[in-house]
Amino acid sequence: MDRESYHNCCSLVKISRQSYEQFWSSHFVDYIEKDLSYSKFFKKYLLPNHPCMFSRKFTEDWKCRKQWVTEEGKPNFQKLLQQFDETPVPVANCNAKEYNANPKQIIPFKEFIHYWREYIQNGHSSPKGCLYLKDWHMSRDFPEHNVYTTPVFFSSDWLNEYWDTLEVDDYRFVYMGPKGSWTPFHADVFRSYSWSANICGRKKWLLYPPGQEEFLRDSHGNLAYDVTSPEIRDKVQFPHCDEACQPLEIIQEAGEIIFVPSGWHHQVYNLEDTISINHNWLNGCNVDIMWQFLQNELSAVQREIEEWRNTMDSWHQHCQVIMKSCSGIDYGEFATFLKIIADNRMSFLSSCSENNSSNYPRHLSETLATLGLHHAAFDLQRVAHILECMLCNEDFKRLDHSTLSSQPESLLQQIRETMLSTRGQHSLYQE
Repeated sequence: MDRESYHNCCSLVKISRQSYEQFWSSHFVDYIEKDLSYSKFFKKYLLPNHPCMFSRKFTEDWKCRKQWVTEEGKPNFQKLLQQFDETPVPVANCNAKEYNANPKQIIPFKEFIHYWREYIQNGHSSPKGCLYLKDWHMSRDFPEHNVYTTPVFFSSDWLNEYWDTLEVDDYRFVYMGPKGSWTPFHADVFRSYSWSANICGRKKWLLYPPGQEEFLRDSHGNLAYDVTSPEIRDKVQFPHCDEACQPLEIIQEAGEIIFVPSGWHHQVYNLEDTISINHNWLNGCNVDIMWQFLQNELSAVQREIEEWRNTMDSWHQHCQVIMKSCSGIDYGEFATFLKIIADNRMSFLSSCSENNSSNYPRHLSETLATLGLHHAAFDLQRVAHILECMLCNEDFKRLDHSTLSSQPESLLQQIRETMLSTRGQHSLYQE
């Protein structure tokens, strides 16, 4: 991040996102063909929460684009089997519906490849249905492979930084699917950003700007499963469907990377036999969207079990437990998440001031150094803002703060002291 971007962001308490009306009738997103500075991407796409597509130039050096793909541009089944063979992988059945998703099973990688070859030989059909290997934590399972490099534009990644610190999980995935496989209508976890790179094959994306999904709910308030289904036009079942704008329809070619912003609901089709790499990620630009999402999730839980409010002493805690089971996180863990992000940046700023080596992993140190002092300071300001919002939130106040891994008031004070103590030592604060 450059100094100009930092100073422009300093005055932001609440990030103002312009209307998405320009996308209501457009069928185009910006196509980034050549080098783009991180600061320009930050200002033009991250902050306003707008999608874009990167050309294949940004993936041409990735090992997987050579090792996993034949000269004809098809999946290289032989090479893939050599690398992954008996590895257990999650596979979804695109022909079956379970709630608003496709049911999954865990099978050996070689079994999926055997199925895929037969599917192609049978004219892209199978009595087993259309199977789709998805949400596979390949990088976590095979950290030594290094078959791709996260582009710098997506490197300010708090979500995976947090999970890497805990060494429990991550949000880095590989998808492999035959022609005709697809993903139902959804928005990404915690309303995070996502980026998706096609290693081979082609995808069709249907994207709706934030807010449009409200018109695509049925009469019971449930989100549509398939926005291309004829039933979506049934006014009785979907009374507001005519109010939704037409989706952005984007064709993604082999090697290209799509940036999907926070809260943009989407539905995706593989137009050919396709392999892709996907990350979910968030940072200071959209952490406020995540916080709003968590508040909405908690409110939905509270409405569902409102009738038991006066019969349970621990009703509020039960709401947190249910929210975590549904969304994957509760307010307490969100506070821990913010602490880890803040601690890393305070350590980084302090180590830069004192010319000391940092005490966190090398890859994180390199990422923070690449993004620079301005970015670390911006991140701390965003964490501080969210902490202030949380401390004013009535549901957060009701939590037993003695059970939290850190006290938000204390963390907020630490951030303020760090910003003050490094103010005169870094050029980032100078006009």
